[in-house]
Amino acid sequence: MNSSRPSVDVSAVALLDVIRSIAFVGDLAMGQPIDHSPRVAWMAGQLARAAAADDATCTEATTVALLRWSGCTANAPEFAQLFGDDVSGRNALLAIQSSDGGFQSHSSTGGIGSAFLSLSRIHCEVSGDIAKELGLGEATQFALHHLFESHNGSGAPDGLRGEQVPASVYMASLAGDLDIFHRLYGLEQACRLIGQRADVMYPLGLASLLIDNAQRWLAELEGDPTLSGPCSLETTFAGRTTSLEILAHVIDLKLPWMTGHSRRVAQLALNAAIELGLDASRQQKVYRAALIHGIGRASVPNMIWDTPGKLMESAWERVRLVPYWTARAARQIGSLADEAEVASYAYERPDGSGYYREAKAGTIPIEGRILAAASALAALYVARPWREALEEGAAGSLMMAEAAAGRYDADVVRALLKVPRASRGKPVATPLTSLLTARERDVLRWISLGASNKEAAQKLSISPSTVRTHIESVFRKLECSTRAAATLKATQLGLL
Repeated sequence: MNSSRPSVDVSAVALLDVIRSIAFVGDLAMGQPIDHSPRVAWMAGQLARAAAADDATCTEATTVALLRWSGCTANAPEFAQLFGDDVSGRNALLAIQSSDGGFQSHSSTGGIGSAFLSLSRIHCEVSGDIAKELGLGEATQFALHHLFESHNGSGAPDGLRGEQVPASVYMASLAGDLDIFHRLYGLEQACRLIGQRADVMYPLGLASLLIDNAQRWLAELEGDPTLSGPCSLETTFAGRTTSLEILAHVIDLKLPWMTGHSRRVAQLALNAAIELGLDASRQQKVYRAALIHGIGRASVPNMIWDTPGKLMESAWERVRLVPYWTARAARQIGSLADEAEVASYAYERPDGSGYYREAKAGTIPIEGRILAAASALAALYVARPWREALEEGAAGSLMMAEAAAGRYDADVVRALLKVPRASRGKPVATPLTSLLTARERDVLRWISLGASNKEAAQKLSISPSTVRTHIESVFRKLECSTRAAATLKATQLGLL
């Protein structure tokens, strides 16, 4: 038996593949086709070149276009409160035929406008922080912090106007509108709508340049299946890597009660792979697959995930497609393709009762069987809207009973349960325990799980005002202003 950990860095992957993966998650969360962001990035690059932008601006425009929906999972709970169906709600906003856009049109008015301003702040702060975690430049971070600004100053989150707004934001917005409106309403109406938004959402000059070239670019786009384009990031980001945990944390932000779930599953799966004697390359594959197994989760509205009882058949069908979308991601993310394929087995069961393939034992790879059991065990330890958390003994007994019934690989389950509880789901990163006090970490843990100040106070037997004081201190130390951003930073630092 191989009891040693792999000598390679199991989470270091190509930077561009992580960016593409985040774009894929964003498109699912926005209810868009899964090639939407790559197409928008291609056209934003065309627009940058046509505007005689320098190489840095061209790269920035392409990158911003790929990452502009990276904050979608962060404000999904708030979107769900506002719309019910957060995925369809976002999709509907993007399709609005107005002169000031679906998002921006609500940002400066009272009532629902204040909610949209809050949503924009969450989205933009998290998007900018993701760019920082990815090691992208300050200009790209700034642009992503101001995704919903408008040329006339009516946008969010800071009401910037004119040249205060990065050109890359305008380019990504224009390219995005063209892709969506062309698909929904045809080229003529798309150009008319973009013309109406000129000097409101984006500068007239850039809008006119896009309109003049739209027909040709759309035709060329169809003839460039690799989406290389004039501003391809392949060369720019060649040789650069980043931590795959960043993607895992972005995925888990969609549901507060999933905070840290993918990382815990990954550690469990790695422990089991070691216990079962898998070689280093297969240990790496199962660990990475576990980190990204929730990619397809973004396609399902939070209102379904938060259902306390039995799901309706229509809702269940959407859940069944989660691993399908994860498998589809394999076609877009290069070096992670094999891991995405393994990740798509996360909900298969040896007796054929799983989804989406309804695969049986002989067709599920060992990495897939490990992932399925690790994901189930990690979930049992944490409360869900439809059940309470299980203690270690109860969770182990349930897993063994399910294995005996043929729903999990019994050898895998035994390997999982052999690992001491203290090391199950242990963060890979060494937490900066000195950054926050013990009480601040307690408060952060509860608010990251979606608790209100009052609920956190009740859990910790302190007053809501004390909770508020601790939250303000956490925000100051983590240099953030929203709970979603604090959760992202804390999970990345190993504090949650």
